Amino acid sequence: MKSTTERKLARNAARACLLIFLVIFVASFFVDIPYWWGWVPLILWILIAFGVNRRAARAEGDGVTGPARAPVAVAAPVTGRWKALNSPADKVPSHGTRAYGQAYAIDIVAEPEPNSRPGFGWWPLVRRNEEFPAFGAPLLAVADATVVRAQDGSRDHLSRTSWPAAVYLLALEGPARTLGGARRMLGNHVILDLGDGVYALYAHVRRGSLTVRTGDRVRAGETLGRCGDSGNSSEPHVHFQLMDAADPVTAQGVPFTWQGVGIPRNGETFEPGAPRTTPVS
Repeated sequence: MKSTTERKLARNAARACLLIFLVIFVASFFVDIPYWWGWVPLILWILIAFGVNRRAARAEGDGVTGPARAPVAVAAPVTGRWKALNSPADKVPSHGTRAYGQAYAIDIVAEPEPNSRPGFGWWPLVRRNEEFPAFGAPLLAVADATVVRAQDGSRDHLSRTSWPAAVYLLALEGPARTLGGARRMLGNHVILDLGDGVYALYAHVRRGSLTVRTGDRVRAGETLGRCGDSGNSSEPHVHFQLMDAADPVTAQGVPFTWQGVGIPRNGETFEPGAPRTTPVS
């Protein structure tokens, strides 16, 4: 309990430092503020975030900072042909941070046919979500589980798949969502309790698509909702991860492997079959 409280306090302190830096940065355009004022909260933010990540790395055990934890085998959360991005098979933490329990998280995008997904470039600046084959794809329970959180009230925004939109996401939208906390980063999401202290998180779910509620019991292969583009997302995709707690703010990442698939590497396409359902006794 103490370590959980400490992690939450540290993350709140880091967010406060980032907010103070941004306030000073904006205020400097209107009033004369000493140059070094802005550097103090920025450096503190970096140091606190680095310390939180280091402690999480030791606790999670990635084979470098601590004994590696055996991956938990679960079914894949989708069916059809998909491509992996930001995979833990290539690096840990897969997204460059251990915040929100995402050390071993993976992003996947639907590609029913080669090059069937819109590419990245200068134009158009944004695209409608319906142009991406992942949008609306069913999200499946990876195991028999209990729903501990289900939220789908946030809007699905347009894509950020052009250079100007990507700059906007990284420089403005991303930091603003960081200040907003886990809900603004994850967007619509559902969290399942798989038992034995393991929780599965699906992020960026389509608004209004969840078919489950908190407290529901689901079986492997059951549809939970649809893939969307809410939260800190550049295009419709599935963000999946396992954690050791139900609260992403204090959770630490848990490595996983998908049954029949393993862990696809960045750029690798894969086609999982339908998860095995547990027969009703």
